[in-house]
Amino acid sequence: MRAAAIRPRPDQIAELTRGLYLPLPEVSNDHLEVIAESLLRAFSDVRTHSPSTVASGSEAEITALMEARLNTMIEQDPLWGQLVLCVTRGKESLSFDGSHLEKRPDLSIYLSNRNRGFPLIIEAKIVDATTSKTEALYCDKGIRRFVEGEYAWGNREAFMLAYVRDGSSIGTKLTPFLSSAMLETPPGYLIEVLPNAVSAFSTDLAHSRHGRSFVYVGHSSPNLEPGPISVWHLWLSCLEP
Repeated sequence: MRAAAIRPRPDQIAELTRGLYLPLPEVSNDHLEVIAESLLRAFSDVRTHSPSTVASGSEAEITALMEARLNTMIEQDPLWGQLVLCVTRGKESLSFDGSHLEKRPDLSIYLSNRNRGFPLIIEAKIVDATTSKTEALYCDKGIRRFVEGEYAWGNREAFMLAYVRDGSSIGTKLTPFLSSAMLETPPGYLIEVLPNAVSAFSTDLAHSRHGRSFVYVGHSSPNLEPGPISVWHLWLSCLEP
């Protein structure tokens, strides 16, 4: 079967965004903290029941377990069930201009009070220097996808999960790396604000802010530029406590 040509498809974007003004209103920090807490709880359950997969399995294997656990929690946790309709893994989506029809973010969380065309996007990466899965890969294959409009281009926020196997933390690895990138011209990953730790949270959680390098096409919103995106970073230890 012949692959579709890579070209903008404004008709696809117009249909997806019909009646919407982009970017969508922001999700409140309170809700994002609830989501982070639920992600942490799901991961803790997965690590308890599937320790060998978490310790040595692939990113896809861990994320598949996370998808299943997060959907089970909808039936078990009243607060999570009110906030979330469902969670999907690898759901095909469009890039900002429709050039790509089959982008597959790792997890998509469909929130109950949000437009179904723009779920909360989560990109997951293993962090393990012994296998060359470093903070540079985390940023190149994660943060960059939000900056360039591959993922979450209609939203003001997104999540990244790190499955940490080498003891790294946001403070020791991600923040210094982004600090160096910020000195470039233009700043690498269009970093505007370095990761700020969420002090009320008991694990490694922070959020950074990044500019975005694309403009909207094919819809009636008066906003041509998406503005910055807040990326919430949740780094999870694969080692049992």
